[in-house]
Amino acid sequence: MAKSFEEFKLNRQILNAVADAGYTVATPIQEKAIAPVLSGQDIFGIAETGTGKTAAFVLPILMQLKYAQGDNPRALILSPTRELAMQIAEQVKLFSTYTDLRSLVIFGGIGPKTQKEQIAKGVDILIATPGRFLDLYLDGDINTQSLKFLVLDEADKMMDMGFIGSIHRILEIVPRKRQNLLFSATMSELVQKIAGDFLNNPLVIEASAQATPAANVTQALYYVPNFKTKINLLQHLLKNDEAFSRLIIFCKTKTVADNIFSFIERRYGAQNVRVIHANKGQNTRINSINSFKEGNIRVLVATDVASRGIDVSDVSHVINFDVPIIIEDYVHRIGRTGRAFAKGDAITFATDAEKYYIRKIEKLIRQYIPVAEIPEGVYIDETPYEERQQIAKEIDMQKRKEDPEFKGAFHEKKHAAAIEKKVREKAKAKAGKEVKSFKKGKRFDKKK
Repeated sequence: MAKSFEEFKLNRQILNAVADAGYTVATPIQEKAIAPVLSGQDIFGIAETGTGKTAAFVLPILMQLKYAQGDNPRALILSPTRELAMQIAEQVKLFSTYTDLRSLVIFGGIGPKTQKEQIAKGVDILIATPGRFLDLYLDGDINTQSLKFLVLDEADKMMDMGFIGSIHRILEIVPRKRQNLLFSATMSELVQKIAGDFLNNPLVIEASAQATPAANVTQALYYVPNFKTKINLLQHLLKNDEAFSRLIIFCKTKTVADNIFSFIERRYGAQNVRVIHANKGQNTRINSINSFKEGNIRVLVATDVASRGIDVSDVSHVINFDVPIIIEDYVHRIGRTGRAFAKGDAITFATDAEKYYIRKIEKLIRQYIPVAEIPEGVYIDETPYEERQQIAKEIDMQKRKEDPEFKGAFHEKKHAAAIEKKVREKAKAKAGKEVKSFKKGKRFDKKK
């Protein structure tokens, strides 16, 4: 049976904030992590998204910091994206409501002046993206001498985004004597490497099998021939507005995300949809996520830049319009639905060129994604020549990745034609010799 928060050694201020937030029992990662963090151990936590891991490290850190002290940060929480950093900052503020602890979130994309002024006023808990943290440290605005806690959240995403160099630089400028907490949904080689550099005899906590989607998320896979059929299938699903009440549609590129947004905007009106990707300004992205959180819009279209920064209750569906190329992102995308103990649905559309990644995802999650039949009402468009060529090119590239000797479909056809020509020429030459031999009367006299 799940533990009540009252059973942990947390003070009354924190327990009141937890109760105000509507939390009563701990999730598995909270149950496994809170006590060891309180006892001062380094932690390597492996947990799928939506399991409540932010509270698993925030609550015991708040408990140990207790009250505001000095001007320099005593806890540093590093996050790969600004959206996730903001989400963590919200949780810190929520759980520290009845304390005087000061928290601040800093990230790039906006001018540093205001952030520098806020740091100068004094801060206990600093939530940051690695790049902006290093910038302000090098400018002399952040003093790390008082740091007691260092948290690396979504370590696998940090590695995917190329932050390993920044993390190593940060490790050089923080005190050696500190408590370290690292959380990741998957355990890639790079994550294991950074864990070796970062953690000191850590306790490994696994809230679920590595890279396992939440058990309360129902998965479905549709094999479709082309982009237009994906649009037709999406349109068919969106007709059921009662079931598809609040959904996130994930796309591989900004261009596809903008196209999907335009399509939904034309069909259902601008008031029902927003799009977020790297080209959108910071304020636009924040406003879009807040509108979605508050239930003002039904559909949020996003690229993977936002797949870990959206913590919204009651997301009925996640639709993978494109299969992610970074296969670990599949787990993070579908983790946007089925948060904590809720139920959710994740639907994926895949063309022939995307089957390669589906096989890799199934291997990663150690699950077979059930294949669904395209509903009768969905019109299956013919694949245009350019798209057909692009799909063939991608399949060639995938085969080459698996087998460096593979020369490509075009080369194979050319090679086959060349072999066929040689065979014909040899047959023709052989037939010519036989005719010549027959005429000389040697055709049947070879044994003599």
